[in-house]
Amino acid sequence: MIRTGPAMMKRPPLEAKLSGLASPLAVGMAVGVVAILVALPRIADFITEQTGKIPEYATAIHIGLGVAGTVGLISVFPIYIIWLERKVAAHIQDRLGPMRVGWHGILQGFADGIKLLFKEDLIPNGADRVMFKFAPILVIMGAFAAFAVLPWDDGMVIADLNIGILYVLAITSLGAIGVLMAGWGSNNKYALLGGMRSAAQMVSYEIPTAIAALVVIVQVGTLDLQQIVAIQQQNGWLIWHFFPLNFITFVIFFICGLAETNRTPFDLPEAESELVAGFHTEYSGMRFAFFFLAEYGAMFLVSALAVVLFFGGWNGPFVSGPIVLFAKGVFLVFVQMWLRWTLPRLRVDQLMALCWKYLIPISFVLLISTAYFKVAGIGWFGG
Repeated sequence: MIRTGPAMMKRPPLEAKLSGLASPLAVGMAVGVVAILVALPRIADFITEQTGKIPEYATAIHIGLGVAGTVGLISVFPIYIIWLERKVAAHIQDRLGPMRVGWHGILQGFADGIKLLFKEDLIPNGADRVMFKFAPILVIMGAFAAFAVLPWDDGMVIADLNIGILYVLAITSLGAIGVLMAGWGSNNKYALLGGMRSAAQMVSYEIPTAIAALVVIVQVGTLDLQQIVAIQQQNGWLIWHFFPLNFITFVIFFICGLAETNRTPFDLPEAESELVAGFHTEYSGMRFAFFFLAEYGAMFLVSALAVVLFFGGWNGPFVSGPIVLFAKGVFLVFVQMWLRWTLPRLRVDQLMALCWKYLIPISFVLLISTAYFKVAGIGWFGG
């Protein structure tokens, strides 16, 4: 006899008690992160004031605290964003999603993390052990290192490089190498196919990504991400200038961001129906978790970079600061989730045709048009 109704959903007393105690802590942690982002400018001013007393160590302290804060945020962020994605998917499909572990399933990400932490770490026979072990580290390095030049507020950046965009485009290429290493080192034909697909996809979509970034660079005349935000603070968000030229540029940049992070409809490297699980078929435990930590970190990176280039960065209509940049970025992450559970996966030939036949030619037209406007002195940036 199959039991249905409330009795089937009843949890053991200990599990219910632990969920009741831990749920407020999880919610409080999320609120605490938001509160820190709101107060971050004042915290930064206080740290600057204190380190001014020891100038010989000031730069090292600033960089160390910036790295620690970024790693902490990007490590905690996927726990909540995976829960959000499962909830978004559930509501789009007219169901509830995670409900058992914690209030509305808020502890589901923590439970998954603990499960992965204790799972056995397996390496297949015949695998290239060096490549197999180093691949997830390389992928996560590329995703995390790009945050070094992301400006959260005026002067609030780990490394203020005057070639910020170029650095991001270069360092994120490590992800493609790591995925290819994972597929090759696994000694599994399905993982190898997934790695080869990913290499072809990422290398192809890096071209229109770079051209879309060049459209912005030509307009603002700088590669410095902080300067790009400062120019928008004076002249308004770039997405509304030369309409619809910059709007189309943003759409191309965002589409390429989906492809770079292997998100649907561009998740061919990990196509479950064709390649079991793609390039990470043979991975388990925390090595498997590293790939998804890098993916969700890259999702926010792409969204935050789009905010900096097109939506005014940390500047908002009423308030400004790191919380504004974070809120805009999370909204674009939500759009990525929305698209994932709305659009079907493309075939590999459709994916490559979209890039080479449409996105690259259109992005070249946008770049040439922008260069013409610049030389002719048309628009807000002058000639």
